[in-house]
This record gives sequence, structure tokens and C-alpha cells, in this order.
Amino acid sequence: MSDVVRLLRDQLAAEVRMLPRRARPGAAARRRLQRAGSVAEVRAAARRALPRVIHDFVDGGAGDELTVRRNVADFEAIELEPRTLVDVAQVDLSTELLGRRLALPIVGAPTGLCGLVHGDGEVALARGLHAAGSAYALAAMGSYSIEEVAAAAPGGALWFQTYLWRDRGLVRELVARARAAGYEALVVTVDVPRAASRDRDRRNGFGLPPRITPRSALDGLLRPEWTYRFLTRPRLTAASVADGRLADGDSVSVAAYVDRQFDPAADWADLAWLREQWEGPLVVKGVLSAADARRAVERGAQAVAVSNHGGRQLDRAISSIRALPAVVAAVGDRAEVIVDGGVRRGVDVIAALALGARAVMVGRPIVFGLGAGGEAGVRHVLEILERELRGSLALLGCPRVAELDSSFLAPARAMGAPAREAGAPTAATAERPTRREG
Repeated sequence: MSDVVRLLRDQLAAEVRMLPRRARPGAAARRRLQRAGSVAEVRAAARRALPRVIHDFVDGGAGDELTVRRNVADFEAIELEPRTLVDVAQVDLSTELLGRRLALPIVGAPTGLCGLVHGDGEVALARGLHAAGSAYALAAMGSYSIEEVAAAAPGGALWFQTYLWRDRGLVRELVARARAAGYEALVVTVDVPRAASRDRDRRNGFGLPPRITPRSALDGLLRPEWTYRFLTRPRLTAASVADGRLADGDSVSVAAYVDRQFDPAADWADLAWLREQWEGPLVVKGVLSAADARRAVERGAQAVAVSNHGGRQLDRAISSIRALPAVVAAVGDRAEVIVDGGVRRGVDVIAALALGARAVMVGRPIVFGLGAGGEAGVRHVLEILERELRGSLALLGCPRVAELDSSFLAPARAMGAPAREAGAPTAATAERPTRREG
């Protein structure tokens, strides 16, 4: 028997042995996830696994979604200058953030109502981030409560995210619960004076509880795994809020209550008040200007997250990566800077750190993983990003993320790099603070 025939025989036998496993419920979805080698491919797997209304809730943004697209496009416009004949046999991806050493400079961004995507919701996200050696920020609007996530994902770095809601008593209560449950940092999102209009959600009739229509019913029938989880393990509300102020409220009453809480009158004095409620590290998320970054640090923030809410609030807001250099120049010597929005590749992490960020936040990529395969999908996304980051660092000629700086960036404005606003520092001229070792 020739080697070719023997090889074909062995491959056929292996395929036959796999048939029973492939016939199990969900096997096709698991195979699609396993084959996915990029965040874009995981997104495609999630799109097949989720009803359209849920996928669009995760994937969509405000208005025409220009900012959503620019968050990604402005990363793609950044060029790198690799160095050769550098020893990159060992590559170190670790960084220090808010006093803790993380194995990966990628933090899980706060994303609400993830129980709609998968029954394990925020628990799966926290476990996935902790398995990768990094931190996870639980949203106040999470489908699992502060205490549930802390109990299900012990030992890893947990942050809690809140808003400056009208009901300051509720905010104080949530902060106290996060402190008692061992959360290490508080994230306050400051770019939501009111909820934005999102066309995809409007067109799909998204709401809580989800509205059942002939179209949505058919969508559910075509996705039996999601429907089974949705019917047997419903997670339809903001659990931390429901467990507190509205312990007896249903998903409709909780959603209506939260909608009334966004405070268009909140100002910097309210941030100072929140600083008094929390003794640990404070991260101000939603900053896009040097002036706002300075105000946040002056009021006690240890870190600022440069973010436009993933393009889900003000459409046509500046992309996060384009706003980053000015923020780093303004506060990078006094606070740690994180950038949120648009990261889809490991090389995007390199660009962000070279521009002065200490770490990046990722939201949609890990929620795509959640939708495509639960906790395994979250881990798969982080493994993809870790593998891409490690490989790209080696090809760049940089053995440690701590050594990344603007010298690894091609000259500004080359080949369509993001144009800077008048007076703003460029990628090549922005001062970048020396990274602390630890």
C-alpha cells in the first residue's frame, strides 16, 4: 500500500470516528468556533449562532455607525517600523495595571445584559479573562450580580463599572457591594448623559423583555441552542440593580427604572463625590479630550479609559485611537491610560501601546466569543489575540510589551495614517511615560 493511500485511509477512518460527536447538538457551532482563526471569523460564528436582534444589539452602534467603523479603520491606518536582528526567542506580554501584574495587556470591557447572548453571560466573560491572566470589568447593567460574578470567578482581577446615576443612594449601594465582594477597581462611565438612538435596535424592535414576532420566532427556531438556553435559563435584567433597589421588580420595571437614572445634569463635582465613596483605584471611562483627562485626574482618577463607548453613544465622535496621543501627553505622567474601542487584532494592541496606552479594553470581540461558544468562545478569542500579539511583537523586533513606544511607529501621516487635529501631538511626537516595572 502506498503512503498516499495509507494517508487517505487513516484520514477517512478518523472522519468516521468523529461522526457520532459531530451529530451531537451544537457540534456544528463548536466546529465553526474551533475553525475561527480571527476575531472577524468568531464574529461570523456568533452571527450564525444568535438571533438577529441579539447579534445586532451587540454589533450595532449609534446613528449611521460611522464611529463604530472609524474605531477600526483608524487602527488599520497605523503603520509600524520593525527592527531586525533582535532576540525575540522569548516574548513577554505582561504589564502592570492599577498595581496588579497582568499576563496580557487586554482588559475585558464592561458590557451590559450579556445573559441575552449566552446563559452564562458575565460569569463566562470573567472566567475567560481570568484564564488568560487578565482583568474583567463587570457592568452595572450586567445580567449577573456583583456577588454572583465574584463567587463564580474567584481569585482573578475584577473591576466594577457604574454610572453617575440620579439615584445616588443606588450608586453608593452598588459601590459598597463591590467593595464587600472584593472588586479591586471602580470604573465610572461618564459619556452617557442620556441613552443614544441605535437604528438597528429600533428596526429590530429590541427591548426588555424581547418582543416575540413571527420573524423573531422563526429566528429562534433556526437557532435551537440559543432558544433552549433562553427559555431554560433566562437572564433578562440588570441583576445588580434588581437585587438591590428593585428586588421584586421584573425585567420591564428594572429597565424602565434604569432608563430614568441617566443624569444629564451630572458634572465634575459628582465625580469628586464618587471618589469619596471608593478608596481603591478609580478609572474614568469615556474620555476623549486632553482637558477632560486632566479634570478626571485632578479629581482623583488613577486611570482614564479613552473611549467613545464603542461608537454606541455620539456618532461622529473622534475614534478612540486617534484621541489617545493627546490624552497620553496630558496625563500619562500622572495616571495610567487605557484605550477602548476598535481592537480586532493583536497588532492593534501593539499600536495602542506604542501610542502610550498601558492596556486596551475589548468588548465586542469577547462578547462575540460568548455568543459563538460560551466561556470556551471567550477563551478562544483571547487565545487568538494573545497568539497574534505574541507573533506580531516578534516580527516587530520587540521582545516585551513594556518596551513599546512611538519609535516603533512609522512617521505620522504616512500612507494615510490618522490625520491629527491642529495642535494635537502625533504618534511620533507624543511624549510617552516610562513604564513602571513590577
